[in-house]
Amino acid sequence: MNFLRPPPATKFLMVCRANICRSPMAQAVAQHLVEQAGLARDIVVDSAGTHVGSAKAKPDARAQTLLSQRGYALGKNRSRQVIAKDFDHYDLVLALDQANLNDLRQLCPAEHTHKLRLLLEYAEGVDLRDVPDPYYGNLQGFEHVLELCEAGARGLVASYQAFKR
Repeated sequence: MNFLRPPPATKFLMVCRANICRSPMAQAVAQHLVEQAGLARDIVVDSAGTHVGSAKAKPDARAQTLLSQRGYALGKNRSRQVIAKDFDHYDLVLALDQANLNDLRQLCPAEHTHKLRLLLEYAEGVDLRDVPDPYYGNLQGFEHVLELCEAGARGLVASYQAFKR
């Protein structure tokens, strides 16, 4: 008998500043799309923040509400800080904006900098590079962020599928 193990999963880490708005939203959307595409065995999605406070915060209530209204399961229960081991563990570390990408470049060992990208690099038809921080805005800002996360996650999953063919 041949007991071959399946290949290890590809691991994506979504990163914003506090890990309470954008990155948990991107994680939930990407995880949903991964499951819809039948890739749940192949892809693991997580999120973290570059500047998480000492208290592990829950995702913003506005983000939770929108995700629920659109049928996304919230995968993130508490915020967490990016740690050194993340750069070894994850295959792609996707910043939600340039400021966080710059912070990640400061933290990331040189041998892993090729893993750092902006999520919106994968978003077709989107002229923005940064997913704006909606925290100090209104619900419409969160809706815009969710739409950008959807576009980036769709492109990310499609890119993975094209690569695996």
